Amino acid sequence: MKIPLECYEEVKDGRKDGQKDLLYAWLKEPETKETLLLDEEVDPALVAKVISDGYAKDLTEDEIELLGRDPFIIAYALANSADRWVVTTEVSKPRRTRHNRHVPDVCKTLGVNCCDTFALAKSLNFSTSWEE
Repeated sequence: MKIPLECYEEVKDGRKDGQKDLLYAWLKEPETKETLLLDEEVDPALVAKVISDGYAKDLTEDEIELLGRDPFIIAYALANSADRWVVTTEVSKPRRTRHNRHVPDVCKTLGVNCCDTFALAKSLNFSTSWEE
């Protein structure tokens, strides 16, 4: 599993000054950052393809800004769609259009593999020793 720089920065940018953010504290540890950070740059042409083919060809600048970093995440997966998956907490909302489309629906449109965190945990046979 790897996290693109854009996602890493989104976690960093989302923290509230003065508040502890345990996820960001863990991510910025040198060993964690080195292990998880994807060591490649996004292809701008693929980001443009994700935006035009996955969302809409005529998005306004304001709509593009509302997409956040989602097009980047999908573009990284699109670069190697046979071996990469996008993992998201978003659920499919196929009736949404333009900048309101959800990641699973954009991935489906573009032929990119996508799953939620529960499917990821199941595929990795993740379990805890917690008892009910």
